[in-house]
Amino acid sequence: MTQPAPQFLFDFGSPNAFLAHEAIPAIEQRIGVKFDYVPVLLGGIFKATNNKSPAETLAGIKNKREFLVVETERFLKRYAVKPYVWNPHFPVNTLNLMRAAVAAQLEGVFEKYVEAAFHHMWVEPKKMDDLEVAAAALSSSGLDGKALLTRAQEPEVKAKLIANTEDAVQRGAFGSPTFFVGKEMFFGKEQLRDVEELYG
Repeated sequence: MTQPAPQFLFDFGSPNAFLAHEAIPAIEQRIGVKFDYVPVLLGGIFKATNNKSPAETLAGIKNKREFLVVETERFLKRYAVKPYVWNPHFPVNTLNLMRAAVAAQLEGVFEKYVEAAFHHMWVEPKKMDDLEVAAAALSSSGLDGKALLTRAQEPEVKAKLIANTEDAVQRGAFGSPTFFVGKEMFFGKEQLRDVEELYG
């Protein structure tokens, strides 16, 4: 049976979603299938599932944060990707960035937008919840940042992001990065190996 295309539910606020995004192109080449990127609002997922960010949940837990550093090093080595640069403005409110991702889909510039937004969050990090900063950053990457962030305020765009987020929760998601292959869910960048194995 042919597997459906893998879905990648992402929010630009997640550094692990960024690392997954960096690893995905090589996986796509190996499996011969493109990932379907689905913008969701991580804050909305956290609220609906009573979850919190790793920065909060790991506070005060001995050895766990240190292990995650080791795990990330293994991931970087396995997929030959560069580490992210920690965003000094973290946590960044990604509501407008995620809405603008939906706007970018409607404008036909989604892939370029995703690349740019991840870049300005985790490669050359900026305060991307400042609308002027975000517009300038996106425009420096060859997009019309102001137009996308303006369209992000349209009711249909807002509704689509809410629908994506609610659907993610209904399907079992509680964080990002989350992957779906059909009804099967995988959570965390490390499970990209399991996703890839399904297409072997």
